[in-house]
Amino acid sequence: MKTLEHWLASPWRRSAVAVLVGALPVLAFPGPALWWWAWFALVPWILLARTAPGGRRAAYDGWCGGFGFVLAMHHWLLPNLHVFTFVIAALLGALWVPWGWLVHRTLGGAPSAGRVAAALVVLPSGWLLAELVRSWQGLGGPWGMLGASQWQVSPALRLASVGGVWLLSFLVVAVNVALAVLVAVRRARVPALAGLVATAAATSAAWVWSPRPDPDERAAIAVVQPGVVAGADSADRRFDREEQLTRRLADRDLDLIVWGESSVGFDLDDRPDLARRLAALSRETGADILVNVDARRSDKPGIYKSSVLVGPEGPTGDRYDKMRLVPFGEYVPFRSVLGWATSVGKAAGEDRRQGTEQVVMDVGDGLRIGPMVCFESAFPDMSRSLVADGAKVLVAQSSTSTFQHTWAPEQHASLAALRAAETGRPMVHATLTGVSAVYDANGARIGSWLGTDASTSRVYEIPLTHGTTPYVRYGDWTVYAALGTLAAWGAVAGVRTVRLRRSGRARPAPPARTAHGSPARPGR
Repeated sequence: MKTLEHWLASPWRRSAVAVLVGALPVLAFPGPALWWWAWFALVPWILLARTAPGGRRAAYDGWCGGFGFVLAMHHWLLPNLHVFTFVIAALLGALWVPWGWLVHRTLGGAPSAGRVAAALVVLPSGWLLAELVRSWQGLGGPWGMLGASQWQVSPALRLASVGGVWLLSFLVVAVNVALAVLVAVRRARVPALAGLVATAAATSAAWVWSPRPDPDERAAIAVVQPGVVAGADSADRRFDREEQLTRRLADRDLDLIVWGESSVGFDLDDRPDLARRLAALSRETGADILVNVDARRSDKPGIYKSSVLVGPEGPTGDRYDKMRLVPFGEYVPFRSVLGWATSVGKAAGEDRRQGTEQVVMDVGDGLRIGPMVCFESAFPDMSRSLVADGAKVLVAQSSTSTFQHTWAPEQHASLAALRAAETGRPMVHATLTGVSAVYDANGARIGSWLGTDASTSRVYEIPLTHGTTPYVRYGDWTVYAALGTLAAWGAVAGVRTVRLRRSGRARPAPPARTAHGSPARPGR
């Protein structure tokens, strides 16, 4: 142990180790998808920050670990953003500076049972604070939230219906803290074991008592995935391929057909021929078609990404303009300062325009859908809002064609399972080039994924539901509880510090002694 401590005494070595241990949790996400790994992947990071020589170094361990986590989570951006990927990782990694300091403050040295008990709630709350700030769309959004690694675990998805992905992140961090204490702080094993028991009890209670949406009728929804279409005139050739695949769906008694993001590369008012072809497809298949138009609009300045519903007579008038754009991919934040990113990577040359409100669309027979575009499916509040407004099926139109041979398509497809479980509504994740996926109201997969090598159309029989989950009803209560916990802990720590300082000033100094050892007296 002393040899390891001596080796870590070098700041450079310690920083490199912090980057490495910070990247470990990424293995819990797709592609590896080792969901069980998340429950102890933070332990090395916690032990490192705990043994830091001081709070400042622990904060730096938090920064380095955050850098490693963000870089590993978004490594598939490197071919597009190049060196700017490291800049983003460094900026976002700073969000874990307070968390590293909190680890040292609560678990450093020889912590008492009381400090360990506080750490079991304070450290997960500190982690949620980092995830909350990172969830702001301008910082890249909530991609890679720790709780999202549990997308294929039924008990975890049941917990998501109670407190959203936030609750999962909180519990995963709490278990990691308890395991770190069991490894390194023998004198405080009782509160650590109590934390593990409490997590198991919460999971069991959610499994037994959390209300589930009631079953309803079924809907037949088809996904059209054309696959990779590149080169000259790719927009026209992609439309031709989508038209061909959609025509195969005739006589299938469908309720809706969904095309992926950027499936139409021209404004339909500028290209009435495409609008007529879509209307003809709707008549042939007997279903409305939800397309995604990525083009400069004829009625407004700028480029929009819009979900447009087309029926037998043409566009129905239902349109949703994407509200949350991908930083650097669809706009460059603070372009006057960061515009140089376009010269070192494939950042957006022109900013796309934002929509102003979410839209619930009626596709007939009482079926109401809530469209989202691309990484909007990562935002829990958007799907929750759509369901609160009456959506019976959530629909995400995505592409990820730029990142075909990376972990990104599977990571993106997995997010729909969480949004379905949180809201108690089935979700369709339709893409241009894969991975497309459909989930029921419990977050369980319906049918098979359409991988990145597929160019096809597929029909899914989707059970509909009604009713409200606790998460839709009460929202992000886990986040508010975490912020309250941090505020309370900070207040208690502040009061304790003030008392110690006052008692130190009030304590009389011991009397000085003379050379003969007797106390000196005033006036002598």
